Amino acid sequence: MLKRAAPAIGLFFLSPLTGEFLLGNLPITMLPALITLAPLYGGGALLVRELARRRGAGWSGIVLLALAYALVEEGLVTRSLFASAFAGMDLTAQAWLPGVGVSAWWASFVLGGVHVAGSICAPIAVMEALVPGRASEPWLRVPGLVVSGVLFVLGAVAASVFAGEAAMPAPVRLAGLVAVVVVPAVVALRRRTTASDTTGPGATGPGTTGPGTTGPGTAAPGPWAVLGFSLVAGAVFWLANPASGTLGAWPVTAVNLAVYAAVCVLAARWSRRPGWGVRQVFALGAGYVLTYAWHGFLQPPAMPVPAATDLVGNAVFALAAVALLVFAAVRLPGPSHAAAPRPR
Repeated sequence: MLKRAAPAIGLFFLSPLTGEFLLGNLPITMLPALITLAPLYGGGALLVRELARRRGAGWSGIVLLALAYALVEEGLVTRSLFASAFAGMDLTAQAWLPGVGVSAWWASFVLGGVHVAGSICAPIAVMEALVPGRASEPWLRVPGLVVSGVLFVLGAVAASVFAGEAAMPAPVRLAGLVAVVVVPAVVALRRRTTASDTTGPGATGPGTTGPGTTGPGTAAPGPWAVLGFSLVAGAVFWLANPASGTLGAWPVTAVNLAVYAAVCVLAARWSRRPGWGVRQVFALGAGYVLTYAWHGFLQPPAMPVPAATDLVGNAVFALAAVALLVFAAVRLPGPSHAAAPRPR
């Protein structure tokens, strides 16, 4: 039983370790905070993955459910989405949308690049690469799924109490938020893929043709090319956003949306080509994890610590991330065996 649940346990801790510690937002001295962060991040990541895999929704379903998770965390838990000021920032000066009371820049930054990609999708891609033969299968039975849901709720309540910086949204905004959360969740859970699971939305699997396939002569890019693309996209995102005060919030918001569009469109297009498989999916996630690894050295921690402590912590997390990625890459099947199993 422990062996069967091992990937789920790994994801439970990998999500918060990546989303907060590898990113550099929390220093190594804050590791005890995993008591709260793991149920919130890890419980959320498990719910996203398990629900998508049980429904056969593929990676498009995972992305949509990750967006729903991000909206819940930033709208209800930290409540930053509707805040006029957060973490020392005046959000009303950052591409503020007065009609809805939201900073377009903050929403584009924290929902997509931080939570959808960093907290949920990249950890799932890496953990699935560690067990490629089970990448398309649920890792938890119904009791485990229920426990994940309970842990997520408990983690969200605890984090909400500690977060207390921003007020709870007004009832009208709260109702709007709930409606916005429900839309991607319903779309994700209604969708079923008809092809190879880990290859992405609408994919037909490596070495095959089908709807949307560009033809047998056009192969998907190899994992090294996908890794390079992921590194470039991550660098553009994380170098542009700290410069929003210099470049302007609206231009940076446009950059964020352009990066998301490029990643989603190209990944969807590539996933329909022969040769796309779990190795390329892993490369996308690995590139973003490596982006977090170098970004951690630039990010001032939310909880001040001596510079030497921060440096040592960043080095420990970065080296651990690289070691995990190398271990996962070694476990992946070769090109001729990279086709993912079809959903059961």
